[in-house]
Amino acid sequence: MEYLSERVSVDRGKDRTSVVITARLPKSRETLLVSWAVAWTLVGAYMIWEVSRMPAGELRQYLLIFLAFWTYFEVKVLKAVVWRLKGFELWRIKDGTLTLKDSLWGFGKAREYFVDNIARLGLLNIDERSWKWQLNESFWVIGGERLGFEHLGKKIAFGKGLTEEEARQLLKVLQQALKQERRAG
Repeated sequence: MEYLSERVSVDRGKDRTSVVITARLPKSRETLLVSWAVAWTLVGAYMIWEVSRMPAGELRQYLLIFLAFWTYFEVKVLKAVVWRLKGFELWRIKDGTLTLKDSLWGFGKAREYFVDNIARLGLLNIDERSWKWQLNESFWVIGGERLGFEHLGKKIAFGKGLTEEEARQLLKVLQQALKQERRAG
């Protein structure tokens, strides 16, 4: 087992290469994220309690619409918290396929891509000054992919939360593993 950083490990075997990327945050950011999620949940619970006691009228309709938006963001926040506390991104190259999986407690859907159909593997072209990138890179969302490839005309992005240095190191590992797998196949 080789550790590229505190969060990234690579395991190379005779017939396979595996990469594990943990979604964990530094303790200060983790505490901030969990505190924010608890505060958001408490505010929503209070609003639900108030709406349940309120007579019908315009204000109640407004608050019900507010609660619909709150519920959407509550789900997003809770998914991000669970991802940051217990999530892993797993990659494996074995038997002619690249398998990518976002794993929570071992659960998650694995997506498989035939190695022979993978083209243009590389770092994503990112404008780090853009608003979209800044939001996607934030620790309170699930995202921040740094690597990508094309598979049968479809663009696939992966490598959530990697630093630029980690992404460069992993790109070399993947290129080498894909080359080896293509030779073996």
